[in-house]
Amino acid sequence: MKPVALLLTLFCLFAADGLRSQSLNALLSGSVSTAEGAGLSSVNVNLKGFPIGTTTDKNGKYTLQIPANRPLTVVFSMVGYQSQEKQLETKAGERIKLDIQLAESNENIEEVTIRQQRTQQNMSRIDPQFSQTIPDASSGAVEALIKTLPGVSTNNELSSQYSVRGGNYDENLVYVNDIEVYRPFLVRSGQQEGLSFINSDMVSSIEFSSGGFDAKYGDKMASVLDIRYRQPKEFAASASVSLLGGSVHVEDATKNQRLSFIGGARYKTNRYLLNSLDENGDYNPSFTDLQAYITYQLSESFDVSFLGNMAKNDYLFIPQTRTTTFGTWTQPLETKVYFEGQEKDHFNTQTGALAFNFHPNSQLNLKLIASAFQTKEEVNYDILGEYYLNELEQDWSTSGTGDSILNLGVGSFLNHARNKLDATVYSLTHKGAYDSEDHLLNWGFKFQREDITDKVNEWVMRDSTGYSLPYSDSEVLLYSSSFTNNQFSTWQASAHLQDTWAIDTESGNLYLTSGIRANYREYSNEFLVSPRVSVSYFPDWEKQFVFHLSGGRYVQPPFFKELKDRDGTIHPETKAQKSWQVVAGSEYLFQAWDRPFRFKSELYYKYFSQLTPYQINNVQIQYLADQQARGYATGLDLSIHGEFVSGVQSWASVSLLQTEENIVGDGHGWIPRPTDQFLTFSMFFQDYFPGNPTYKVHLAVFYGSRLPTGPPNGERYMDTFRMPPYRRVDLGISKTIISADSFRTKSAWMTKIKELSVSLEVLNLLGIKNTVSYFWVSSNYGDMFGVPNYLTERKLNLRLSMKF
Repeated sequence: MKPVALLLTLFCLFAADGLRSQSLNALLSGSVSTAEGAGLSSVNVNLKGFPIGTTTDKNGKYTLQIPANRPLTVVFSMVGYQSQEKQLETKAGERIKLDIQLAESNENIEEVTIRQQRTQQNMSRIDPQFSQTIPDASSGAVEALIKTLPGVSTNNELSSQYSVRGGNYDENLVYVNDIEVYRPFLVRSGQQEGLSFINSDMVSSIEFSSGGFDAKYGDKMASVLDIRYRQPKEFAASASVSLLGGSVHVEDATKNQRLSFIGGARYKTNRYLLNSLDENGDYNPSFTDLQAYITYQLSESFDVSFLGNMAKNDYLFIPQTRTTTFGTWTQPLETKVYFEGQEKDHFNTQTGALAFNFHPNSQLNLKLIASAFQTKEEVNYDILGEYYLNELEQDWSTSGTGDSILNLGVGSFLNHARNKLDATVYSLTHKGAYDSEDHLLNWGFKFQREDITDKVNEWVMRDSTGYSLPYSDSEVLLYSSSFTNNQFSTWQASAHLQDTWAIDTESGNLYLTSGIRANYREYSNEFLVSPRVSVSYFPDWEKQFVFHLSGGRYVQPPFFKELKDRDGTIHPETKAQKSWQVVAGSEYLFQAWDRPFRFKSELYYKYFSQLTPYQINNVQIQYLADQQARGYATGLDLSIHGEFVSGVQSWASVSLLQTEENIVGDGHGWIPRPTDQFLTFSMFFQDYFPGNPTYKVHLAVFYGSRLPTGPPNGERYMDTFRMPPYRRVDLGISKTIISADSFRTKSAWMTKIKELSVSLEVLNLLGIKNTVSYFWVSSNYGDMFGVPNYLTERKLNLRLSMKF
């Protein structure tokens, strides 16, 4: 069945079910207060078993549309207070007022965590439940959410990588339970990229900063993604299967709650997606991942935890043919390539971390983490391609429209690689926090050692119309080559000290966070100091506003990739990249249609006093360590978040950016950086059928304006040609078959299912062929033509999910 016909059929089925139910919504409103009658803000008001909920405003009031003509359970919950549940059964159009008082909980509360949630205005919190619903082709559900945030951009749905405010992929910090995580280094395209490290089935909280983050985070220049895995209290499990792979996870705890375990296994194959590419052949990608997080409570004040991950990523590709149509309306072109050979890649990574956590009281917390990361990577290919470049008939009045009328070039290429990388990163980290009445003190120390063996044997031979490129009348020259055998070990140490001071004023609440980082890297013999400061102000106005200002020095010591030039030669004199950054922003919390909304704006400026230039091809970053540059990035981020549909959260983001660099000594002045994307827009929208929220719709929209690129092996100043804009819409339609309040049969296995749902994802709904990079060919006249490497076309993905 064709995709459009299938969509129409599903729509008719959904509409028919909605008409049969003949049920509309009812309106629930009221207030939530303490036992003394004071209104409670930010209380969660949710429908049990349904993806519907809201939060109370600053006066404790709430409004929520709920399904009618069925029994419902409304849950009121807030950290530090005892949850309450109320049973309701309403009629269509009925208005119900329900006021609730919550009693304080006697359970111990982690005061440090709660205070940070309020004062860290440069960190955005995201509900991890959204990662279970967003339609995504890359199998990086958390990263798919991050891509919808302001300041974040992407131009490749096959990759979980993202760019933040002009930074590249390597400038993003990612932590899971305070452990920095890495990805394979030799991956050249999104086709080869396996599963993201982050297992969304295990996540309990997501925090993200797109700039201006505090000193307690590491030494990189763009962003921080801080993930926390759950520490379960009872048994739960889930399983999911789709055309792109599957996953399963299990979690449980002993009766005395001293031992808890959560683990997951995932499998991904994007063969189904890759079959829509212009390059026809036998795709056989296989990505698997095992992960576990175990915690044991030795005493009330001391616990030990282990986080482990094993990932095995194999990519096999035997190309056959490729036909790509491109060009302009006045000069339509087509290239055909016939292939021989294959590519066979292996990326195997392991991560293990042991953490000791000591918290003698509610004010003091001490943590020691020993971690190790190991990767073994191989990239092997021998691919011979013979291409024909043709001009096509453009006269629509003739019967031969689209046929070849002129051959512009004939050529061939032979690509060869035998690249290997073995890398091990060890680290020992101490982190501490002390919370007093007015101050929250954070400190830490980290020692890290890196052992790397990097062997590169890679070359490209090209000819056009019988002449080897580059041309020589005396010898056959390679178009490009790299032969290296780099082995080196190095260590680095870093430390930070940070204080957050709560200052009460007559006009509102003020939070001042100041800190400093220090870093020493043995390989480059460089000592770096990074002061950082942020201020958050909560004025006591009738309208709810928050203002924040942050900035400081951000540095990025070079990893082995930043030390290499295009030939693979190591440049030990390469110094850390350095920048001064400032971010100013505000948030406005308001009510519209009796529902909560938040409008956020941020203006930022980054000055880079020292940069290592680089070029990007797909997801591979090639640094030019033999060059240096200075640069800047400036922009404006806007976002609105709220209940556009009552009870479900949606948001939209718009970002403006300009980033340029000036390479020292090249004489070409300021040029756009590879991430110079003037305008980006993203949206995550949710909806459900009126009166029947078991039918849900999720929409993810992405737009990114034209990115700069250039010819292969060209100088950096030549990268000024702009690719077409990136445009993509992904749609998900789901049906909850079994929920917490559903009628159950007496079958034993059915009673164990808490939730059963099926969803249809329409990936690339509009069928737009986005360009990720270019393959360059030569004509008979010596001209170079950039043949677009297109991304995936429209595909349907069916998913079945269960929770136990």
